[in-house]
Amino acid sequence: MKLDLPAGDFAGYIFDCDGTLVDTMPLHYRAWDAAMRRAGLRGGLCEDLFYSLGGVPTRRVAELLGRHYGLPLDPDRVFVEKEEIFLELQDELQVIGPVVDFAREAARRAPVSVASGGPKPIVRQTLERVGLAGLFSIVITPEDVTHGKPAPDMFLLAAERMRVPPGQCLVFEDAEPGVQAAKAAGMRWVFVPSRAMARPARG
Repeated sequence: MKLDLPAGDFAGYIFDCDGTLVDTMPLHYRAWDAAMRRAGLRGGLCEDLFYSLGGVPTRRVAELLGRHYGLPLDPDRVFVEKEEIFLELQDELQVIGPVVDFAREAARRAPVSVASGGPKPIVRQTLERVGLAGLFSIVITPEDVTHGKPAPDMFLLAAERMRVPPGQCLVFEDAEPGVQAAKAAGMRWVFVPSRAMARPARG
């Protein structure tokens, strides 16, 4: 993978976690598929639907999947079960090398942060498991804001915590809701493909 970086100088860098820094999306798909089957889903969870919700807060994903499949599920219960299954798969975690290499280099000259749609304990544990916890002292998740992605709140708070104007931040994202959030925050962005699919590489 070669990152297609936009021209210009940036004073701060914001990274999504799942599918951007860490190759978690196939594991999250397996966890969601298993949790949804427990909730009554017949067949398998549609991968296109799953990837279209990348970056959306986890409880909201449960609600949207239940609505899509017409299942009278308890979003909180599905949320808990999904995260329990995901934690059982964490031994398979691997970093996305080009993005992590860039993050380590960028951190030598500018503040860096994580803005992820996952629950904060899970995001922090993921970063810890792959040796990135020490790199990111600023971790923003839906618990910190009123609205998650695709709203700009998480990115704006990350910029505030880094003490960098939003327009001087560069965002790294693997999903359309995150790209929309970056645009809404007035930030440039780099798309990191978490699966083989056509998407704009930068903005």
